[in-house]
Formats: sequence, C-alpha cells, structure tokens
Amino acid sequence: MKTFYSEDHRMHFPQAELSGGEFVTPYERPSRVEYVLARLKERGMSDINDPGPVDLTPARSLLDPGFLEFLETAWDDWKAAGMAGEIIAANVPARHMHLDRIPRNIDGKVGYYCHASETAITRGTWAAACSSLASAQAAQRHVAAGARAAFALCRPPGHHATKDQFGGYCFLNNAAIVAQMMRDGGAAKVAVLDIDFHHGNGTQEIFYDRGDVLFASLHGAPEDSYPYFIGYADETGRGPGEGANINYPMLPGTGYDLWGQALDDAIAKIRAWGADALVVSLGVDAYKEDPISFFKLDSPDFMDAGRRIGKMGLPTVFCMEGGYAIEAVGINTVNVLEGFEDA
Repeated sequence: MKTFYSEDHRMHFPQAELSGGEFVTPYERPSRVEYVLARLKERGMSDINDPGPVDLTPARSLLDPGFLEFLETAWDDWKAAGMAGEIIAANVPARHMHLDRIPRNIDGKVGYYCHASETAITRGTWAAACSSLASAQAAQRHVAAGARAAFALCRPPGHHATKDQFGGYCFLNNAAIVAQMMRDGGAAKVAVLDIDFHHGNGTQEIFYDRGDVLFASLHGAPEDSYPYFIGYADETGRGPGEGANINYPMLPGTGYDLWGQALDDAIAKIRAWGADALVVSLGVDAYKEDPISFFKLDSPDFMDAGRRIGKMGLPTVFCMEGGYAIEAVGINTVNVLEGFEDA
C-alpha cells in the first residue's frame, strides 16, 4: 500500500493548546507523523510518496467559499490588526446571538468560523492544511487509477472541519473532499467510515442532507466527550440523506468486544447500502492509553479492525485523523493498514 504525505505538515505547530484550564503543548503535534513513518518503514511499508500540489477545486465545490477565504487570509489579517500571538478564538456566536452575520473585525471573524478554541492558527497553518489535503487527493487518485487502497498520512487532520468552521485540530475535511472526488470520478455511492474516538462532526454536517454518501462513526458518547453537542444515535440524516448517517456513541471504558460489534454493524450497513468505494477516517485514539479519550482498545485490536474493514473488498482511501498516545500512534496506525492488507 502506498503512503502519501508532505513535509509541509511541519508548518503547523501552535505554541500551546488550552487544556484543563492551562496551556499545554498541543496533543496534535508534528512528532505524530514521525512515529507513523518510522513504523511504516520498520514494517517494510516504505513506498512513501510526496503528494505534489493541492487542487482546491473539489474543496471549493463542497465548502463555504467565505470559509476558505478566511483560512487563507486569517494570519495576514490577524497581524495587520496588531495581534501579537497566534490566532485563538475568544468570542463565538452562542444562543440568542446572530449566526447569520459575519463580523468585520478579525477577532470576531475567527470566532464565527471556529467551533473549538483549543485549535490555534499559525503563520503556516494554511500551507500545512493544503499539504494535508494534497496527500489525501494523491491517495484518492492512486486508488482511482486501480489500486486497492492507499494511505494518506494527513496532518493536520480533517474530520472535525465542517463546511464553514474549523476546530478539533482540523481545518479542511480531507475525508469529505476525497469522498466527493470519488463521486465526481464515477462512484455512485461512497461510504465514509470514521473509527476515530471523537465523532466526525464535520463529515456528518457536510453530507447530512445527501443520500449518495453514507457516513458511519464509532465514537465516545457526546454527553461525555468532544465535540459534545453532536453525534447522537438519533441523528440519521435529513431529507435525501435520511438513513445515510449512522452514529455509534459508546460509553467510557468501552472495550473491543462492544466496539467491534459496532464496527461489524457499520460494515454490514455499508455493504447493504451498496457502497462502491470507501473512505476511512483513520483515528487511533480509541487506544487504551490515549490521553484525551476513554475507550480501551489495545494494539492488536487495531490489526483485527483493519482486517474486518479489508474484507469488504472496496477501493479504499485511509485518511489519518487522531491518535495522541504518541509512542503508540505508529504501531496502532500501521496495525490497521496491515490488517487491511492481510484480509
């Protein structure tokens, strides 16, 4: 299986993240990629490729144009306003406020386009987000050319980014854009399977009204985990999308027995729905030692999960999402890929 990634991911590395009432080194950091690369090479999966330039055309067809313009220009606007530090949202539209009016002031505009203030924007964030999307696009093109699967080592991740908001370490929704590229390339039905611990709220939002892309997510119950306000089991789609959105919220302490049952059910539904292609939002933060999650999967479980996914036999693009137990992120990620190939 080919891997695609860009060294430009390093251009995004905020100084700090607000967590537990204090500033800490961000959990989503460049070293995550290094551990995955090292494990790929250790396991002989050394076909690692630069993706080349990004193509923003599919993003422009799927996402809010004002949001894309904001991401591209936010840093320059922030500095032009005299702000000294990195961009962190301090004001957000809440209940009883206007959600339909975009502030002129950059401080207000940041809040308008953000849904989680742990995610900072730096000088290099836009370039890094574009390189992450480029990796996903290169993986999709490789699969479209006939490969069974490809791995996009995306950083920053993408599944929390909506049509018009960033947050959860995510800026451009790589998995959603790849799914759209698959549709544009001729796949009648595309499934997005999100196995990250955190609900893929952005992917759900993007496709919630559509019946041509099925979204299935295994995640921590929203009453107990980020993103908190979305990801309930009764969110099943709207209009043409009714029935094409499937959530599996699970409680703290969930182990592989229950998690695996949810995975099997999602796979069965994807098969019954008749998907022609698959995108996997590959987060490995369901791991038992992840610092910001509460599931109890062990490293061999990820191998088995990959095997179960591989048995679907669908053309598959893996897009890297979360996983913050840094020293295990490479093992767990590559276990999914190896399990897939074993199938």
